[in-house]
Amino acid sequence: MAGLLVAGTTSDAGKSVVTTGLCRALARRGVKVAPYKAQNMSNNSMVCAGPGGAGVEIGRAQWVQALAARATPEAAMNPVLLKPGSDQRSHVVLMGRPWGEVSSSDWLHGRRALAAAAHAAYDDLAARYDVVIAEGAGSPTEINLRAGDYVNLGLARHAGLPTIVVGDIDRGGVFAAFFGTVALLSAEDQALIAGFVVNKFRGDPALLAPGLRDLERVTGRRVYGTLPWRADVWLDSEDALELPGRRSPRSAARRVAVVRLPRISNFTDVDALGLEPDLDVVFASNATGLADADLIVLPGTRATIADLAWLRSRGMDRAVAAHAAAGKPVLGICGGFQMLGRVIRDPERVEGATPRVEGLGLLDVETDFAVAKTLRLPEGDWLGVPAAGYEIHHGRITRGAGVEEFLGGGRRGRVYGTMWHGAFENDGLRARFLTETLGIDASGVSFPSAREARLDLLADLVEEHLDVDTMLELAHRGAPRDLPFLPPGAP
Repeated sequence: MAGLLVAGTTSDAGKSVVTTGLCRALARRGVKVAPYKAQNMSNNSMVCAGPGGAGVEIGRAQWVQALAARATPEAAMNPVLLKPGSDQRSHVVLMGRPWGEVSSSDWLHGRRALAAAAHAAYDDLAARYDVVIAEGAGSPTEINLRAGDYVNLGLARHAGLPTIVVGDIDRGGVFAAFFGTVALLSAEDQALIAGFVVNKFRGDPALLAPGLRDLERVTGRRVYGTLPWRADVWLDSEDALELPGRRSPRSAARRVAVVRLPRISNFTDVDALGLEPDLDVVFASNATGLADADLIVLPGTRATIADLAWLRSRGMDRAVAAHAAAGKPVLGICGGFQMLGRVIRDPERVEGATPRVEGLGLLDVETDFAVAKTLRLPEGDWLGVPAAGYEIHHGRITRGAGVEEFLGGGRRGRVYGTMWHGAFENDGLRARFLTETLGIDASGVSFPSAREARLDLLADLVEEHLDVDTMLELAHRGAPRDLPFLPPGAP
């Protein structure tokens, strides 16, 4: 069994980029490769087909990495998905299905069962694929969490995985971060840290070279390459901290304002809109940010009722109502669609303590929450255009007589609501929607082609700037046996 763990000095150091690029590079070489992340914490997820055709839920990043690997996405690639519901509690998806909740207070106890399932999923993948490229989470040197870790070096120790550490040099302090990441680990953990990858370098490589040589000398570990900073390298976003605007270079572009809800989820729904040359996509956190929008989007959310209260506390409900009253289009997706309705009922307290709230009243729709989660891959059409997407929700929708069907949701006039995530990645459907709502002609932009081009660009960068041959050999042979111990070691 061959595998490699891609860890990072911090969150957002570039683990996902390196993992995804390696998956595509190896797939292009004819290697049967699978991505894996033992535990992902994200409200951006994806539905893929599970046993017997049932839908299962995994992190969006691992779904994209499976596309990069040219492998079929499956639950084993992200066996544990944590979806934050608050600062203290997270909903747990285990092997693609709802499992329960864990809180910060029962973290170590709750992780034991998750660790066993996650490691079993890795072993299953490793038995079926030539190479597994595993992505870590956060930093492997979270010394307060090491005892219960099964994502970083806990996984590496379980499977004997050689580990490379990625560092973001654009943040500054990357050499200290590399050294400290190793030096605070136990001797047993250090023995698996094979070397480093520098990410997001800008400038002359000759200026960086002396630092890399010194890093190799003082750590006794290789630097496997340096990836340059590229503005056109971006993946489907995983973390709300990574929400980017998609600015159009055209001064006459129509403005799309996406409400940045506190518990926003599946905001990759607007990525396809961001590629349109005639759209300027921005995220808004107050009523002023919605004032001059041509289209307002209420995205998905992990907590519809709480985020609706937040929307009202900022006066954004009145801004959305005024926008709709002016005859301008509004689009709600999943939780955002539920907010547009008349009432939301939660008698079983799926979302918390509030059993019923009034919606914005822009659509004659009622939502009833149920404990059972819907996970589906629906298909259909709208105005004769084929459509498809994915559903992840607890809400059950009832449309009134005056609301026509729209992608599993409803439409009245220029107010649209859908339960389907990912629908606008369908080029034909997106073009028809923009024509109907904003009068924009089809641009010819292909979102699937753009995603494939990004994956191939990542593979090109990885092949050009990283020592892929040696890293593949590392995955097969394991970490070198003569790696030195760096004091002081684990506290």
